This record gives sequence, C-alpha cells and structure tokens, in this order.
Amino acid sequence: MQDVCVFCGASPGEKPIFMQSAKALGEAISHASMGLVYGGAKVGLMGQVANAVLAGGQKVVGVIPQSFAHKVSHEGLTELHVVDSMHTRKAMMFELAGACIALPGGFGTLEELTEVLTWAQLGFHQKPIGLLNINGYYDALLSFFDQAVLAGFLKPKHLELLIVHHDPTKLLQLLEDYKPQTVAKWSN
Repeated sequence: MQDVCVFCGASPGEKPIFMQSAKALGEAISHASMGLVYGGAKVGLMGQVANAVLAGGQKVVGVIPQSFAHKVSHEGLTELHVVDSMHTRKAMMFELAGACIALPGGFGTLEELTEVLTWAQLGFHQKPIGLLNINGYYDALLSFFDQAVLAGFLKPKHLELLIVHHDPTKLLQLLEDYKPQTVAKWSN
C-alpha cells in the first residue's frame, strides 16, 4: 500500500474537528511515507488533507473534472490530472491507489465510498477500504449497513470489507494489516 485514495468533502464542515482530522490524516499518511490520491481541490477537507501530505514532503496526486477544475484546482500538487468526467475521475483515483479512505463529506463522498465497497463485494478488487468516523459522523450510515444485514440485503461478512476507526494513524495501520477475504456476492 503505497498511495492512499481519500474521498472527502470539498467543504470544511460545521465543526472544527473535521478540518483537524483531515489534517491529522494527511500527517499520518505522510508520516507513513505514503502518497495521497484525491479529488484535486484546494478547498474544504480535500485541501486540508492534501496540504498536510505536501507539508510532510510526500507526493499528492489530484484528479479533477474539467468542468470545475478552473474554479477549485489545487495548484501546488505533485501531479494534477484534469479529466473529462466524474466517472473518469473516480476510476483514475481508484487505479492510482492501493487503498481507499473516506472522511466526512456529502453525496459525492458517500457515492465514492459505496461504489468501491460494491466493487469489493462483487470481487472486482481486494484493496482495503477505510472509514474515518470522526465525531460519530458515520454512525447513522453504519447503523443502516447493520439494518441492511438484518433485512437480508447484505451478508454479515461483507461488512468486514469496511474498516472503521476514529483515529487516522490506527486506521492506516488497520488498512496495512488488512487480509483480503473471498466471500462471493452470489454464494449462500
């Protein structure tokens, strides 16, 4: 696991702990001598995590759609890829990284997280997927996943595809230690 893809909000959130935790994750990534792959923006949690990795002397690769690159692109990155669509962006971000982590965010972050979880569930990849659950931000989502198991729409084993922790350093260690499982989506 050399580079980590981080999905997160382009907003700072209402509580300072969100920006503090984005910075802490960036510092932990840098301290672990890993690079960052992310959405390429200079704003919100996205900019904060990128700045922390850059400050630690590690590589930061941004991938941003052309439609809004001129508005929010981070100009100080190691590499910036301007692509034609959100679909291309997500595919490239995923391909460039050895693991994925979601910080707080909105619709886009949730969609990116659930897409890579779905790909793992279907056996398309075995990369570790982490969720940095800052200040209980994702508690309701985790409860929903438990409800999906109880309702028979998710297998309990598939919940293990998502590694959850509130501490950035501990989460990175759990991702490093991850052993891929082989639980077929379509088996009993």
